[in-house]
Amino acid sequence: MTHNELPTRTEVLVIGAGPGGYAAAFEAARLGRDVTLVNEEDELGGVCLRRGCIPSKTLLHLSELVHATKAAASAGLTFESPRVELDRIREHKDSVIDQLTGGVAQLCRQRGVRVIRARATFEDNRTVRLEGDSNASLSFEHAIIATGSRPVPLPGTAFGGRIMSSKEALELEDIPDSLLVIGGGYIGLEMGMVYQALGSKVTLAEMTDRLMPNTDADLVEPLSRTVERLFEAVHLNARASDMQASGNGVQVTIDTGDDATQHEFDRVLIAIGRQPNTDSLNLEATDVTLDDNGFIRVDGARRTEADNIYAIGDAAGGMLLAHKAMHEGKVAARAIAGQNAVFDALAVPAVVFTDPQVAWCGLTEQQAGDETRNVEVLRFPWQASGRAVSMGASQGLTKLLVDADTGRVLGVGIVGPQAESLIAEAVLAIEMGATAEDLALSIHPHPTLTETLGEAAELLTGQATHYG
Repeated sequence: MTHNELPTRTEVLVIGAGPGGYAAAFEAARLGRDVTLVNEEDELGGVCLRRGCIPSKTLLHLSELVHATKAAASAGLTFESPRVELDRIREHKDSVIDQLTGGVAQLCRQRGVRVIRARATFEDNRTVRLEGDSNASLSFEHAIIATGSRPVPLPGTAFGGRIMSSKEALELEDIPDSLLVIGGGYIGLEMGMVYQALGSKVTLAEMTDRLMPNTDADLVEPLSRTVERLFEAVHLNARASDMQASGNGVQVTIDTGDDATQHEFDRVLIAIGRQPNTDSLNLEATDVTLDDNGFIRVDGARRTEADNIYAIGDAAGGMLLAHKAMHEGKVAARAIAGQNAVFDALAVPAVVFTDPQVAWCGLTEQQAGDETRNVEVLRFPWQASGRAVSMGASQGLTKLLVDADTGRVLGVGIVGPQAESLIAEAVLAIEMGATAEDLALSIHPHPTLTETLGEAAELLTGQATHYG
């Protein structure tokens, strides 16, 4: 788009073309608004599509295949060791990204969303400055900030070279012989499993006393056993410091409190969290306010202190998940269109695409304890599931939290294969106000893993068909 073609005014300005941003733009256009989507990069899709969800899950699918072929040996089916052709893997990953980014661009054209490549900074509550191929000011009636987040570096350490964030790790420059992953959250575990499957000896350092410290311990336990088996070493209650990169590797001190030892790794992946991309928007020129962590303060409609400016996704905090951002983007677009729209989801599902997968939604057992909620906790071990045993997945678990007085399903956690899909039934049950009896009386196909949800619900009466 040339300078002469740039608009000077738009009804709805969306800043950021990740899942939240383009979902907001599409919804606003569907509702009849003139929409301009401003994105700093050439390709649309944001971190999720280009440097996060999609490339990582593409690679995790390959790691799942590697693990599956090894597991098949115990059932009498033996495969040769995989031959890793890194160039072809990288090309495959990039082709998936290109296909999907191209699809988003095509949808923008089909739905009448104007796209401008530029960096947007606010001049006031009604105007942004566009800096890019062409510099200009753009006025708007409403704006939706969807600028996402970026990895947090280790204090005193910058990303680059042998010290990677998730972005560099997904580029697959090489497969190092040894890799240190700092951070035992979902990003560190997912990427650690990718590199382990492709041939790296992976060491993990986590500063708390267990992996994924904010996730239900029952769900993490089977995953922790797998990580201990696959990774070269797992250090808990550990801090990494004194990191020095050279041409040959990275020197790191790992301090567990009782002992501090020096190690050398070919590469280091830092995965200790993410921070919002709100510091470069010049929000000081507006009435928008930030919390102490740099996230934009919003109300239920995702409206900021400036009543014509909205914020969604990672920029607004909460669970930093693409599907949550997409839902919020639609809420903001509907609120702008005058609808009575608020973000009031009872169950936002979270999925960790490790081996085994972990998924949960709604109330957790820890939250129930903190809130002194009167709940029944129902656990159905997959060793009682015929389908799970046939798949070699008997270490899995389906867990329900049920209101002790009404029987209503309040939260669900699942660990095991296909957890990413199984959690969808749980989300629907919670959102629809289903009771455990509703789940138990719903006929689930046999033999499938979906039965574990029904049988977990049956435990409210004291006995499931295959357990208790």
